[in-house]
Amino acid sequence: MTSFADLGVVRPLAQALAHSGFSEPFPIQIATLPDAIKGRDVLGRGRTGSGKTLAFSLALLSRLDNRKAKRGKPLALVLSPTRELAMQINEVISPLARKVGLSSVLIAGGMPFGRQLQALDHGVPIVVATPGRLIDLMHRGAVDLSDIEITVLDEADLMSDMGFMPDVKEILSATNQDGQRLLFSATLDKDVDALVKKYLMDPIEHAVESAGIAQGEMDHHVFFVKQEVRDEMLAKIGSRDGRTIFFVRTQRGADRLAEKLQAQGIAAGTLHGGKAQGARTRALDSFRSGKTPVLVATNVAARGIHVDDISLVVHADAPTDPKDYLHRAGRTARAGESGTVVTLARLNQQREMKGLIKRALVDATFTHMDVGNPELIRITGAQDPTGEPWFPVAEHAPKKRRNSRPGGHAGEGGAGAVGRHKPRHKSRSGGPGGSSSDGSRSDRPRSERSKSAGGGGRGRSAGGSGKPGGRPSNKTGGRPSGRPGGKPSSGRPAR
Repeated sequence: MTSFADLGVVRPLAQALAHSGFSEPFPIQIATLPDAIKGRDVLGRGRTGSGKTLAFSLALLSRLDNRKAKRGKPLALVLSPTRELAMQINEVISPLARKVGLSSVLIAGGMPFGRQLQALDHGVPIVVATPGRLIDLMHRGAVDLSDIEITVLDEADLMSDMGFMPDVKEILSATNQDGQRLLFSATLDKDVDALVKKYLMDPIEHAVESAGIAQGEMDHHVFFVKQEVRDEMLAKIGSRDGRTIFFVRTQRGADRLAEKLQAQGIAAGTLHGGKAQGARTRALDSFRSGKTPVLVATNVAARGIHVDDISLVVHADAPTDPKDYLHRAGRTARAGESGTVVTLARLNQQREMKGLIKRALVDATFTHMDVGNPELIRITGAQDPTGEPWFPVAEHAPKKRRNSRPGGHAGEGGAGAVGRHKPRHKSRSGGPGGSSSDGSRSDRPRSERSKSAGGGGRGRSAGGSGKPGGRPSNKTGGRPSGRPGGKPSSGRPAR
């Protein structure tokens, strides 16, 4: 049996993994670790849940073993498209880094600038970041990437889909051009392929699995459902035993479905970009701990959910793209486990869904499903809901944080959270804050950030005066107070 030590992982890390029960490497780790530890540029292709995070983490930690970084000049960079994914990458790297005398910092939008600046100023070797916030810190002179020896691009195809490629190219151009690059992606689209050709030097490619999902680990089902029974069917499925994720297209759709499930007695949380970072973290923690065994999420959140023992994924809104299907489905059957993927489609979507499943390279059964069909119970474990409403814990800020002045509450959303730390420097976008949604300024592509530079958010907004209730710097995003001649509120986004 191949061990982590056999692959070149330094002894303290190999011992730490063994003590944690990770004695046998996954295929993606066996394939990529030897070349990555030797310093070669690596292009790793493997489906979500295949062990890519641990693969590149062990490689960079083994290469940087006990190295020291200068103030504001890290030695390694891991780029991730979403905050949730960046947080979970850092959760993997941070405890292992301590075993080899290293440390890491998470740099992402909707999180306090002060702590990030402090860590950089102390000289942190490893930075795990989203592109938008890292660009902000680069432009304000808080971080210098010229000493970066190892750059990891995780989920590069999603960064392309989200429009981050201009930011990614600027970041890569700022790193040491002789440094090592490790790129991990489920698919190699045109933009990703161009990135590989420009920034990776003679990369060795390791494709452990195809872009499709390995057969035998997941069961795929497509239910063609009448619209009038859809809500009842979702409630029955949500009442099952075990962790379940429902995927929908929009933030509003996520909130509505969660409210319907909660009204039927189902403990369901929501995860989408319209929620403040603290609320998103609590929702994911509650789902991971089992307090809320059901999670309703949007597409953007799909790649940020790395939770074991998710036995069922439900496409409550049928996806329209094979990549969306695969990345949603990839939340189950992780780390060698098994799982079920169910898609609810309208009766008039039969041709569309059969074509999508074929392009996704998976085998699925297609069924005209009704709530009374015994197959619904066999496939999903559906049960009748209790019908007694379940109420989630309130997510608003504590009363002592509230301010009676018009214009919102300090402490709500990403902007308020950052504002409480009162960093001394301003970012190039007008302030250190910014909203923390899927459309967060600090986590959005540069083109979208520029469009909303004066938009503002709640509380101490990036475009406001820096005080709760401050007037926005321009008219974008302002809303009348409802009084004749009244001043606009503090940049509360128009609904």
